[in-house]
Amino acid sequence: MADSIMSKAATMEIPINSNGDTGTLPEDDSLEQAANLQWSLDEQVGSSRGTRDLQQVMVSGPNLNETSIVSGGYGGTAEGIISTSSIKGSNMHHSSSSSSSSMTAEEASRGVAVEKIETVKKWGLNTYKCTKQMISERFGRGSRTVDLELEAQIEVLRDTKKKYENVLRLARALTNHFYNMVQTQHALGDTFADLSQKSPELRDEFGYNAETQKLLCKNGETLLGAVNFFVSSINTLVNKTMEDSLMTIKMYEGARLEFDAYRSDLEELSLGPKDAVAMARIDAAQQQYQVQKDKYERLRSDVIIKLKFLEENKVKVMHKQLLLFHNAISAYFAGNQQQLEQTLKQFNIKLRPPGADKPSWLEEQ
Repeated sequence: MADSIMSKAATMEIPINSNGDTGTLPEDDSLEQAANLQWSLDEQVGSSRGTRDLQQVMVSGPNLNETSIVSGGYGGTAEGIISTSSIKGSNMHHSSSSSSSSMTAEEASRGVAVEKIETVKKWGLNTYKCTKQMISERFGRGSRTVDLELEAQIEVLRDTKKKYENVLRLARALTNHFYNMVQTQHALGDTFADLSQKSPELRDEFGYNAETQKLLCKNGETLLGAVNFFVSSINTLVNKTMEDSLMTIKMYEGARLEFDAYRSDLEELSLGPKDAVAMARIDAAQQQYQVQKDKYERLRSDVIIKLKFLEENKVKVMHKQLLLFHNAISAYFAGNQQQLEQTLKQFNIKLRPPGADKPSWLEEQ
C-alpha cells in the first residue's frame, strides 16, 4: 500500500500559474498522507534496527586495545591499518626512558647545586670566625698563638728583604749609568779616530785619545758583564727565593688565624651547657679544631725549614756575588785589564760578543 501511494505521488505533476506559484491540487491531501505514512514506516524500521545495534554494542562492546586507525580512508587497503596497542607500547617505552634520563640529569644538577651551597656555607662560616678572631685580637679582647722565636726570624727576613731590594735598586742604577758612560766612551773613541785621519797636524794626539777610549770601553763592557751577573743573582734571591718563603709565611699566618678562631670557638662552647645538642656541637668543633691544628703545625714546620735553607742559600750566594763585585770594580778602576778578565773567568761569566743581539743577514731575509 505504501508503495502504491509513493508511486502515485511520484507521477503527479505540479502545475505552475502565471505568477510562478504552485496551484491548488485536489491530490494535495493524498500526497501529504503518503509522505506521513512513509516517514512513520521509516521511523519504525530505524528504531527497531537501532535497538538491535545498541543491544549488540552493549553486549560485546569495542575493544579499545584492538581499535584500528585506517590511514587510507574508506577506500584504503589493509596496509594502512595500524594497531593502537603497538603505538601505546612504544609511547610508554619512549616516555619512560625519557623520564628516567630527565630524572638522572635533574638529580645530578641537584647534587652539584647542593655541593656548591655547602661550599659557600663553609666558606662563609670560616670567614665569619676568622674575621671575628681578627677583630678581637686587634682590640685586645682575644688571645693569639705566638711563637716568639719564629716570629723574630720572620721579622728579620722581612727587614733583610727590604735592604736587599735597596741594594738591587742601587745596583741597577749603577748599571744604567755605567752603560751610558761606556756608550759615550765608544762614541768619543770613534770621533777621535775620525779626527786623527782628517787632522794631520793632530793625528798623534787624536790617535792616543782614541786608543785610550777604546780600551776603557772594552774594560767597561767587561765590568758591565760582571755587574749584570751580580744584579741578576740578587734579583733571583730577592724576588724568587725570599718571595717564596714569604708566601709560605703568609699561608702560615692565615692558618694560625684559623687555628685561633676555631680554638676560641671550642673554648666558648666548652663553657656553655652540656646537654645533648651542645655536646654534639662540641664534638663537631673539636674535630674542626684538630683539622686546623694539624694544618697550622704543618705550615709552621714548612716555614722553619724554608727559613733555614733560605739563610744558608743567602750566605752562599752573597759571599760569591760580593767577592765578584769587589774584584771586578777594583780591577777596572785600577786599570788592570788582565785581572778584570780573570775575575770573569773565575766566576764563569761569559760576555756576549759585539753585535750578538743583532740577527744575521740570513735571519733578516
